[in-house]
Amino acid sequence: MKNRIVKPLALAVGMAVCTGVFAAPGSFNIQELDAGKDVCNDFNGFVNAKWIAANPIPADRTRWGSFDALREDSLNVQHGIVDKAAANVTHAKPGSIEQKIGYFYASGMDEAAIEKAGYDPIKPELARIDALKGTGDIVAYITDSYAHGNPVAFRFGGNPDFKNSSLQIAYAGQGGLGLPTADYYSKPDFEKIRGEYVAHIARTLQLVGVGEADAQKQAKAVMSIETRLASASLVPTELRQPENRYHYVSIADADKVTPHFAWASFFKAQGADVKEGFSLSQPKFFAEFDKMLADVPVADWQAYLRFHAIDEAAAYLSTPFQKEDFAFNAQTLNGQKEMKSRWKRTLDAVEGGMGMALGQLYVAQTFSPESKARAQELVGNLRASYKNRIENLPWMSEATKKKALEKWASFTPKIGYPDKWRDWTGLQVMQGNYFANVESAAKFNYDYMVGKIGKPVDRTEWGMTPQTVNAYYSPQKNEIVFPAAILQPPFFDAKADDALNYGGIGAVIGHEMGHGYDDQGSKFDAQGNNANWWTDEDRKAFEARTDRLADQFNHYEALPGKYVNGKLTMGENIGDLGGLNAAYDALQMALKKNPKEANSKIDGYTQDQRFFLNWGRVWRGNIRPEAQLTLLNTDPHAPAQFRAIGAPSNMPAFAQAFQCKAGDKMVRDGEHQVKIW
Repeated sequence: MKNRIVKPLALAVGMAVCTGVFAAPGSFNIQELDAGKDVCNDFNGFVNAKWIAANPIPADRTRWGSFDALREDSLNVQHGIVDKAAANVTHAKPGSIEQKIGYFYASGMDEAAIEKAGYDPIKPELARIDALKGTGDIVAYITDSYAHGNPVAFRFGGNPDFKNSSLQIAYAGQGGLGLPTADYYSKPDFEKIRGEYVAHIARTLQLVGVGEADAQKQAKAVMSIETRLASASLVPTELRQPENRYHYVSIADADKVTPHFAWASFFKAQGADVKEGFSLSQPKFFAEFDKMLADVPVADWQAYLRFHAIDEAAAYLSTPFQKEDFAFNAQTLNGQKEMKSRWKRTLDAVEGGMGMALGQLYVAQTFSPESKARAQELVGNLRASYKNRIENLPWMSEATKKKALEKWASFTPKIGYPDKWRDWTGLQVMQGNYFANVESAAKFNYDYMVGKIGKPVDRTEWGMTPQTVNAYYSPQKNEIVFPAAILQPPFFDAKADDALNYGGIGAVIGHEMGHGYDDQGSKFDAQGNNANWWTDEDRKAFEARTDRLADQFNHYEALPGKYVNGKLTMGENIGDLGGLNAAYDALQMALKKNPKEANSKIDGYTQDQRFFLNWGRVWRGNIRPEAQLTLLNTDPHAPAQFRAIGAPSNMPAFAQAFQCKAGDKMVRDGEHQVKIW
């Protein structure tokens, strides 16, 4: 439920876009390589150990690597943009995005006003909670909170229909938890964290005047409610399955699941155009939620709603609230040593509330048409490579290949930034009231999302801002998206040799294409509908290969006694394996056109070697153990050091490039070698 800016949109309850956390290769410096390590047995150490030792994690971060350094560069550019906007608000065109961003950012930097306000901004909401008398009041509060853009107890949003991807429908899904996943409420491993969470709840309640003894009693009530919700919730591995994210029902049938929660009334209050039905994505969760509306004492519900109202607002209130929020969510859960500076926290809020508007200003300053053209060329080369690999799969029948190629032909690549920008008319941003601006943006973005329900899907729209250092694939739109921030130096450099670009951005492109054919993306067809386009025999052959990949990653030990979850990380691992193979093939195609480069060494390394070295360097980084533990339980990406070695260890081209021998750790052969796409 955390954070009033990051709303529970369809990505949380529908088919999530598949993203990969990618890093910037930068200029190649062979002095960073550790010649004391054997490239064939400790490839990640050979490429990254010296850099990691020389680059400790900053105190305000939970991890640090190439990706984080590039993101820091992007933040600094954005910082300059918002600083300039704040300084020029009086000269900006009234109502322009420059003026709104300027007001928003300046209000977040006005610490004196924020401190003076204390928790006054949420006192009206707390008073409403205090006045609740029964089940009907609780339902009305939840409904009204959502109508103001503030999620409560579950998740709600719009997303393309799994069975008709051209139509945007409503999705309601599980939520309401303050800990990362349902397992945190029951598994012995998290007993200590549960105790610290209850203490955090109590301290948070005390900040608004609840007495110590009462705060502890209410904290236990909050934990009891969340534990019940968690018991009816699916864990991340289960949520990866499309069948667990889509359950289309009529409003009447939904009301049978939740007789105390009337969905027609809820939709009407949201302004959502839901006529025939919607996806009640996890019926078991909602059945339990409805029982709780009836049998949980009102005082306990008040405690739950009170805590989450405070917790979600804490980052935008005075210092005691910010510190308590940081102490548990950043320090305890993720090991962060120091709070981020004020400007970074405020920029996060601007990004969450007006991210695409900020992206419009970012692109104008950073992204050239030449960069877009070169990126489009690379996408074209990777498309050709992937097609060739599909056509030559020895384990797939011609019938399934035909469908796979239909999907390949319908891929939509999006490069740099959207072709059209969102209209921000109607968003009210004022001077000197940070919390009001956060709330206004939350409401504006929520209404924008709800307004699309019942309408045709806008396939031109982006799900990621241009200033984001990342990329994604959406199975329901069958699109691959590469924001500007990942398509510029040092990650992508038109002046670099082919090996670096294909080992960096080329592998990113191949990875995102690969999501269309991973264990879940492969359950969606060329139009983006959840449909089976496989023969039974081919699906069995595919799953036999993915099972071996899961087993490979299950054996990677990330923390003492804590291993990677091969099923949770399956999609990203398939993306890496297929994407790196496709990028390698595309490099060979490019080198055929440039034999001089193909046959020469740079800094003593061949093009094949530089390709793999750059891939390894993409994944350099270090992470705090607390953050690693959280990610092992929540993140569909494997830890970076295993992504560095996982895919290339399955590629004969790697062994050939570095003259590795059978028995070396980077040589998986026989039944241990995984070949999928």
